[in-house]
Amino acid sequence: MRTKILKYFPIIVIGVTIILIFTSPLNSKKKHHFDFEQAEVVAVNEEKLEEDTVIPDLMLGYQQIKIKILTGKYTGEEYNIRNPMSRIYNVHTEPGIKIIVSIEKDGEQIKSISVFNYKKEHVSYILVALFFVVLLIFGGMKGFKAFVSLVFTGVLIIFFMIPLFFEGYSPILLTIITVAITTIVTIIMVDGLNKKTISAIVGTILGVIIAGVISYLSSSLAHLSGLTTNEAEELIYIAGIKDLKVRGLMFSAILIAALGAIMDVAMSIASSTFEIYKTNPKISFKNLLTSGLNIGKDIMGTMSNTLILAFIGSSLNIIILLMAYEMPYTQLMNLDLIVTEVVQSVSGSIGIILTVPITAIISTYLALNQNVTKKSKSSL
Repeated sequence: MRTKILKYFPIIVIGVTIILIFTSPLNSKKKHHFDFEQAEVVAVNEEKLEEDTVIPDLMLGYQQIKIKILTGKYTGEEYNIRNPMSRIYNVHTEPGIKIIVSIEKDGEQIKSISVFNYKKEHVSYILVALFFVVLLIFGGMKGFKAFVSLVFTGVLIIFFMIPLFFEGYSPILLTIITVAITTIVTIIMVDGLNKKTISAIVGTILGVIIAGVISYLSSSLAHLSGLTTNEAEELIYIAGIKDLKVRGLMFSAILIAALGAIMDVAMSIASSTFEIYKTNPKISFKNLLTSGLNIGKDIMGTMSNTLILAFIGSSLNIIILLMAYEMPYTQLMNLDLIVTEVVQSVSGSIGIILTVPITAIISTYLALNQNVTKKSKSSL
């Protein structure tokens, strides 16, 4: 029975993914005042541009361009529009270039058309395709399963977790459920269901929850709301319209960000422990556990460093700005933004460190218990 379930597990995951996509509230059709369509620049009728004195190769000014709509209900229609170019919004067009335009409507009538951005989605598609090919070449069937689990994770977050945020459900509870499902599906998809993967699953879930609890308690002690980003004002506005619990979002972000690193650590420890046991089935509990912990010591240093660097990298621009203004140390270290980053990175790293002994203990117990089970069966 278990073999049949594992055989069809990828198909089940793909089926659940499709169901989540088509049943998500995100698919409900809503009327918008703006349409975003693809367009091609037919001609540049006039332009008044000058090179920016601060940022190299950046042109400032405006263009009068003629565009042809390529998608949507206005396909084939041509319009003459103005394309203002500033340091913030800067799309320098040329004849033949593909762009995305924003069409503002008043009922069914076009009110205005603006240049929104370059058409760049094809770059994302090429990179994803390249990632899939490389994963398939070097990972084989396991690589394919890893890709499917990755897609499932993205779909679960976008089409399950986030829509339910807007329905007023607790971000903390939803994120824990999402993390648990993601962990179970990813690990079983890649390595099947066995005692090794059970160890990795339990270790991952406990490690992530520990990281979340530490971040939650730290945030409460530091009086952090999580509303320190540029999107804070918009989130508060949305929370006023929909039943969005904003205060739990930082907890969710930390759990999702730490999940990958913690899962990697847990799987590495579980795999190493079972390999050592396979090599020496007569090894004692103490020696097997010590070996797992020693391997974990080598892993936790680099993985913790990876997580901290990831958080710092995402806030590098802000850190540069703060240092450029030569902010006093006392002011700097009490900024919500800085304390939030410290809480996120350090709590995630603590989760990684504690995942090592948790997974090592569980793996050691299950590996040796496996030996006991086999002996008891053979004696019967």
